[in-house]
Amino acid sequence: MRGEMEFDRERVLPMLDTGFRQMVPHNAALNLQVLDCGPGMVVLSLPWAEHLVGNPETGVLHGGAISSLLDACGGASVFLKMMAPTPIATLDLRIDYLKPATPRRDVIAKAECYKLGRNVAFVRGLAYHDTTDDPIAALSATFMLSTKGAAVVPRSRG
Repeated sequence: MRGEMEFDRERVLPMLDTGFRQMVPHNAALNLQVLDCGPGMVVLSLPWAEHLVGNPETGVLHGGAISSLLDACGGASVFLKMMAPTPIATLDLRIDYLKPATPRRDVIAKAECYKLGRNVAFVRGLAYHDTTDDPIAALSATFMLSTKGAAVVPRSRG
């Protein structure tokens, strides 16, 4: 049943970090890294890379890369809320860009799945550099639960 298992961060964090890139090639292409996690919460990093720059004159990461970071972060928070490898799909994604990222700096995202319904999960999150008090972008998203397809996160044995 959802949420009834005790959360073991030390076990979940390395599994999530590895599986996150292995199971979703786009996450690997962006080199997304899982920095922290908890029940229904995850923190990811998008390392700055030249090929992800939107404007070569400024060196700022492209908004699409930041959108992908927030979408992935939101989806991961849903998995951590369910504590079960269930297929999900982004249903609605709203991203408000509040300011440009600082040139040549990694971007961090933190997302929380704050409500898990029967068919839909509700998520909010932020992208930032140093603190959530000074966000680059804000996320509001919904994810469809139990969609057709294989589970994104492999089941652990034991």
